[in-house]
Amino acid sequence: MSIRLGYQIPNFTYPGPVEQTFDTVAAQAREAEAAGFDTVLVMDHLYQLPGIGAPENAMLEAYTTLGALSSLTSTIQLSTLVTGNTYRNPALLAKTVTTLDVVSHGRAILGIGAGWFEREHHDYGFEFGTFGQRFERLEEALTIITPMLKGEPATLDGKWYTARGAMNNPRVRPTIPVMLGGSGEQKTFRLAARFADHMNIICDLEVLPHKVAVLRQRCEEIGRDPDTLATSYLAMGLVGETEQEVKELAGTIPEDRRNRAFLGTPDQVAEQLHKNVLGAGIGGITINLIRNGHRPGVVSRVGEALKPIVD
Repeated sequence: MSIRLGYQIPNFTYPGPVEQTFDTVAAQAREAEAAGFDTVLVMDHLYQLPGIGAPENAMLEAYTTLGALSSLTSTIQLSTLVTGNTYRNPALLAKTVTTLDVVSHGRAILGIGAGWFEREHHDYGFEFGTFGQRFERLEEALTIITPMLKGEPATLDGKWYTARGAMNNPRVRPTIPVMLGGSGEQKTFRLAARFADHMNIICDLEVLPHKVAVLRQRCEEIGRDPDTLATSYLAMGLVGETEQEVKELAGTIPEDRRNRAFLGTPDQVAEQLHKNVLGAGIGGITINLIRNGHRPGVVSRVGEALKPIVD
């Protein structure tokens, strides 16, 4: 598994009636596949996130959406960026992503993280806990999930979770790749070094070289070759097809995301990503186009500009 060029769909508020919402999502996924993106990713959230839209804006459940996309695509990998561990029992999550792998003929990736959006937990009745507790839960969850993805029974009598020889059949591959998302140097990176095939780093651009160095250090600390842990970076794309559209998009960048947003025409954004992300030692790029990705042709043009820099 390698995510060299991923397309994330974080926004489900589009022109037109709600009956057309998934059609618009599917059109983006098919366009990304045709344009050379290797992975399409959706958020695992219950409300829209601050900085993108209001909480009451549209948000589709992640695994239902990915399952539906699996029948409308043929080659592109399917993942969340990333699953909130606190929303699901880990053994059930292993079964869910394995079923996605079966119905997609081997195209699933398990993206996972500790969970962070407190309001969702409060409103839906999920236990939020402390920062440390959420990472304790993530470690226990990965202890259950990773053997199940390999077809091995999972057993754990943990502080947060219990599994008693949980089995996971059917499967179509020897295992399913695991991707962690985040930027925490002490917890997330240590868990990635132990459990993950891929690390998607989400951070401000100026600290990215430091994050890459620390992630490599975490691998070395446990005797893992850092080159065996693939990396990618989540970029917010404010990509306009004309200079006028770029100027209009500039005013929509959320204040708290200005240091991880990429603004310009497709070629200009490709140049920025090549220099500042791949140049920092990252292996792949995942981009979202929150303002205009739903518009036919935009994903294709961005893919055409980005594909040469990752090939």
